[in-house]
Amino acid sequence: MKRIVCVFLSACILLFCVGPQASAQQVSVSAGSYVLYCADNGKVLCGENQHTRAGMASTTKIMTALIALEYASTADEVVEFTEDMIAEGSSMYLKVGDKLHLSDLAAGMMTVSGNDAANAVALAIGGSMEGFAEIMNRRAKQLGMENTNFVTPSGLDAQEHYSTPYDMALLMAHAMSNDDFAQLTEKTSVSVEFVNPQGQKVTYTNHNKLLSMYSSCVGGKTGYTKSTGRCLVTCARQNGMTLVAVTFNDREDWQDHISLYEYGFGNFSPVDSAASDSTYTVSVLGSRRNTLTAKAQVTQRCIVEADKAQSVICQVYLPPVVYAPVKKGDTLGKVVYSLDGEIIQEIPLIAGESAAYMESAPLTRLWRRIFG
Repeated sequence: MKRIVCVFLSACILLFCVGPQASAQQVSVSAGSYVLYCADNGKVLCGENQHTRAGMASTTKIMTALIALEYASTADEVVEFTEDMIAEGSSMYLKVGDKLHLSDLAAGMMTVSGNDAANAVALAIGGSMEGFAEIMNRRAKQLGMENTNFVTPSGLDAQEHYSTPYDMALLMAHAMSNDDFAQLTEKTSVSVEFVNPQGQKVTYTNHNKLLSMYSSCVGGKTGYTKSTGRCLVTCARQNGMTLVAVTFNDREDWQDHISLYEYGFGNFSPVDSAASDSTYTVSVLGSRRNTLTAKAQVTQRCIVEADKAQSVICQVYLPPVVYAPVKKGDTLGKVVYSLDGEIIQEIPLIAGESAAYMESAPLTRLWRRIFG
């Protein structure tokens, strides 16, 4: 877009806004390290030692299952279980020669924490444990998991296999944006139909007790080894907010997660507004198209402390007229949010259509006739 007529329209509207990290008293939990993370705005609401590296046990399978489901979304490959996939510990009880789809292996991981299922996925996708670990670590980097290193697909103890509560919160928040993962992790049980033996069906019960203990829980993954202690990653939704709780080495993890969610949902609130769904209209000069639509490109919901939600001010800066050419996706204006006199977020207003330049466009001639 070459030129913009510098006129602005402002309106005070309540909209989602980025809030600061919690200043309220933090909840007390028995975990060695923990975090309560807001998936809507990427903020830590409370935590302790959340960046301290430690073993994460079977919560590792969040990454393994997510990768399996992503591969399955384009081709739900049938995997034959072989001897080199056999694993100790928690299991789907797969036998050599069994055949089932990648998506069903993901189900076995997210319900009964099948180490055999994790090995099967790793060898089917990565070709080797090392090859799959490379895929896991590459994805971890993409997600900003700076203090994580995957060695095993299952989470069984291994040297240099570690993460942090914060990194696992990033992973869970991202995984919940995958519809297949979200639909799987919220189920209290899953029935798997084997390709071989043909017709065999097995129902696996989810180890995540929080699904039945806490009505707002929408998913999660348990983990335990003697060296790591009890690890738990869960997600809950309430009042338009999505929170992720992560605890490492926590004997009271079920109750601690409930306490964390009660703290988060009780002390923080989204700032709802029709402005996030509003579509604005801008006139166009120099094109056969007379108008363009503009809409806020909201990539993050914003959360503030509950008692400040009504104090958020929003100003919309948008020129009434723009000059062609304009491409779909161009920034036409912005929405500025402030709290207590400080700007806390700016969101661009994006063109919903393109407008090609045409010298003979009617509005161009009229504009030149009026303004010379």
